[in-house]
Amino acid sequence: MARVKAILDAAEEILVEGGYEAATLKAIGERAGIPTPSVYHYFSDRYQVDAAIIRRHVDALTDKLDRIGDEDFRSIPDAVTVVFDPIVEYFRTHPSCIELWFSGRNEALTALFQEFDDHVSEHMWRVVIDRRLLRADTPLLAMRLAFEAGGHLFDIAFKQDRNGDEATMTELKRLVSAYLGTYAAGSTTVQAN
Repeated sequence: MARVKAILDAAEEILVEGGYEAATLKAIGERAGIPTPSVYHYFSDRYQVDAAIIRRHVDALTDKLDRIGDEDFRSIPDAVTVVFDPIVEYFRTHPSCIELWFSGRNEALTALFQEFDDHVSEHMWRVVIDRRLLRADTPLLAMRLAFEAGGHLFDIAFKQDRNGDEATMTELKRLVSAYLGTYAAGSTTVQAN
């Protein structure tokens, strides 16, 4: 366990300092003080290291966002803020996550990101329905689509500025809030064009 942690810690340091291309298994092993052949004992390729790092981040973020139901919010815009602000803050304080998010996509990472999106959107869907902010008949698909749309704007915000462009994040919240507002409790129909 200590060696695996050393490998992952070294990989994250290199990702932050030199970017995705610099974080080779050889460089990771050297930084961790572990011979490269021994690194292969724990991780057969670079993608497994990337996936293990992202799993760390996904688990930490999921733990944080699973407590959303404990937050005090009374409106859809507040709910959107309660979801996206912690994600933005996490990315700002974990630059290795940003580096992997934008540079190291592969099937394993894409699956982990999708798992995270599905989990958070389903959790949030339950919370906002329980709080009667959305109608009880709001389909889970609506929350998943809102989260997916927000995710694309999130990507744009972090591509423009590694700290997450504030103007784009504001527009993200407006867009997602407006869409979810079409399912607001008290409304009788979903707006369509």
